[in-house]
Amino acid sequence: MSDVFYISTAIDYTNGSPHIGHAYEKVLADVIARYQRLKGKEVYFLTGVDQHGQKVQQSAEKEGVHPATFVKKLTKKFVKLWDLLEVDYDGWAETIDERHKLCVQKILTQLHEQGQIYKKAYKGHYSVRQEQFLTDRERNEAGEFGPEWGEVVELEEENYYFRLSEHATWLKDFVENSDDFIIPSLRKSEVLNVLDRAGENDLCISRPKARLRWGIEFPFDPEFVTYVWFDALINYISFAGYQASEEADLPEFEKLWPAQLHVIGKDIMVPAHAVYWPTMLHAMGFTDEQIPSLLVHGWWNLKSKDGGTEKMSKSLGNVVDPVELAEKFGVDAVRYYLVRDIHTGKDSDFDVERLVMLFNTELANNLGNLCNRALNMTKRFLGGELVAGEFEDESCAALRAKLPECLERYTTAMDSYKVSDALAAVIEYITAANIFAEQHRPWELAKDEEQKERLASVLNHMAAVTAHATVLLNPIVPTACERLRAQLQAPHLADLKLADLKWDILPVGHATAKPKPVFPRIQLDKEEG
Repeated sequence: MSDVFYISTAIDYTNGSPHIGHAYEKVLADVIARYQRLKGKEVYFLTGVDQHGQKVQQSAEKEGVHPATFVKKLTKKFVKLWDLLEVDYDGWAETIDERHKLCVQKILTQLHEQGQIYKKAYKGHYSVRQEQFLTDRERNEAGEFGPEWGEVVELEEENYYFRLSEHATWLKDFVENSDDFIIPSLRKSEVLNVLDRAGENDLCISRPKARLRWGIEFPFDPEFVTYVWFDALINYISFAGYQASEEADLPEFEKLWPAQLHVIGKDIMVPAHAVYWPTMLHAMGFTDEQIPSLLVHGWWNLKSKDGGTEKMSKSLGNVVDPVELAEKFGVDAVRYYLVRDIHTGKDSDFDVERLVMLFNTELANNLGNLCNRALNMTKRFLGGELVAGEFEDESCAALRAKLPECLERYTTAMDSYKVSDALAAVIEYITAANIFAEQHRPWELAKDEEQKERLASVLNHMAAVTAHATVLLNPIVPTACERLRAQLQAPHLADLKLADLKWDILPVGHATAKPKPVFPRIQLDKEEG
């Protein structure tokens, strides 16, 4: 693997506004990237937008604008949302970028010269929504193409095909023998089921300009443009500097690749990312060790009127707008909820009441309360400075022992991309500190002159756990942790690496500031609750 942790997300199709699924994917990737930096790794985080294809051309025509104008307008919405949600990416991919276009054309030329691309006539059914030809295997039990395919029309035309079938045996062996190509492993069987029939057909990778002009032109046949998926998938290497000129202002490819992780939704795992993409790389000469892992996340669903669940869909009009959500409840609440209430790889039901409950319970009442108590009483009773306290009992030792326990659970979970489990470990640690405070009741100790040693020790323990929390939660709620560090007057904690996290990161004599609410409780309106 490369020394750089290269993580990328699926690029978002600019044929609609971003929704909560887009937001979850980007926040999840951002959390992973920030965690890797916390471990001391150099990270390169790529995201972006997919701007070509028939649907974009049709939508632009409906609005009476050029496709370039149409995608530029929608791209701004995605950029605005990632800024709002504090998604800190290093590289930005737009498939209309000339550098990407040149990379795609170089790959097309290479594969064509190697005999991996050929031209033939074909007659069959075509899904306008999915922009792909269908076979009888896509029919349902009634012998019909289901609603998931949208409008299906019959087409007869010449196109260029990629010899995907030549790589089907290799791909099946690769997937069966790989422990980390598909994460989580529960998705692996879905890929293998698809691969049982993957060798039957090659992949149509062109569209004639007679019906689609908005795409990357074939370098050896200008009457055709590139199929949107063949174009879009290449962003993972084109914007990482693959075959780029020195003037392209892109990363050094050998420094980034092999990529560690592509973060994608389960709806685009097969066939695009788990079949098309690895076979494309294999045909281009990439080795098994150079095939990136796919972290496949689930969907956010909504509770239906009959008590069940339904997938969010623009056609059903039930899509949650992440911009409205962040503006109403705050970015910290949204980021925290998105990675706390879903287990990576599985679906979850979006519930605004749980968003509020988790924020109020785990952040406002738990961490916020601990910080407020620790700093307020340090200010009132100790002059705002951590004072040496020789008091020691079993509860002090037990609380200190919970730091390495928390760290082990946290790193194990985060290394497995189980952010919710990592957060559970941190919240339990903070809860233990609040229980510790209730046991010792420092507000009562301050009334007894003979208990000053004990008071100082208890407040030091409470401040220490608060400081630890700002390090562990920084990948999830970075702005909130920055505010907490400001109140602790400990900006150095922002540069602390996970391996350096130990008990006494706030030394005796350290001065703290007066606390201010970092996690103000959220109140739901009656009609929302």
